[in-house]
Amino acid sequence: MAHHTSQDWEFTDDRDHLVRAPHRPARLVAYLPTAAALHDHGIRPVGAFGSAHDDPAAPDPAKSGSLPPDGVAYFGAGSALDLEALLAAGPDLVVALTYGGGQVYGIDPEAAKHLEERVPLAVLDVGRGRSLAGIRDRLTALARGLGAPEQPDARAGLEAAERRLREVAAGAVRPRVLALSPAGPDAVHLARPYAWPDLAALARLGVGLVDPAAGQGANWSTTGWAEAAALEPDLVLTDVRCNASRLGDALGPGIRTLPWNPELPPSAQEHARFYTALTDALEDVRP
Repeated sequence: MAHHTSQDWEFTDDRDHLVRAPHRPARLVAYLPTAAALHDHGIRPVGAFGSAHDDPAAPDPAKSGSLPPDGVAYFGAGSALDLEALLAAGPDLVVALTYGGGQVYGIDPEAAKHLEERVPLAVLDVGRGRSLAGIRDRLTALARGLGAPEQPDARAGLEAAERRLREVAAGAVRPRVLALSPAGPDAVHLARPYAWPDLAALARLGVGLVDPAAGQGANWSTTGWAEAAALEPDLVLTDVRCNASRLGDALGPGIRTLPWNPELPPSAQEHARFYTALTDALEDVRP
């Protein structure tokens, strides 16, 4: 049995795996939005990677948050993840996500297995049933375990943004808010509010999210643009990740839109920024 000194570093991840390292990790590689959230906590990762939806050559700006454009290596995405380059960077911890069931997201299963044999791997669950606050708290717990200081100002800023959003959303007439991801000229994916932790959080704050018709798809209802327009949204949250098409005027001219990233880095700063932008947009569309 290995002898463990008090210098050992330990973290129980969301697979209930005890992740161990001989000392507190200082060279981190993480899934891109997670890397950005760690950076918001004052921890600068040495590298990041994307998912199968991402450009293997360049990080998606929508997911990069406050990460500096240079100085953080990008090791590719999905099956184009450059595992050798990642390992050559000498990380002492890799942080990945799962959407449930412990299956590592953004890394092919074989590659994930190979990686975990070589480097400690901490996996955080962001799947259905996880609250946005819960996801943020787990990331914060990891950051604190890595030596990040407490952030009372960021927390206070988030609470203020939540309060203001709740007040504006509670007006006599609630604007109809539709979240979607454009899929081209003939199709659009309409988000099911309770399938996305960030949208579920908005609903709890009183935002009038439009729920698309029941049907295929746990997270999205895929329809044509005419069906989306028939829902008569006052405000459209449109997916701005690289893999989404551009919205254009598919819903007709003059509709108010707000950029939406379903994979926003889970930090208090990013969430407060989004809530503030949404509150401003709701004030603009209120009758």
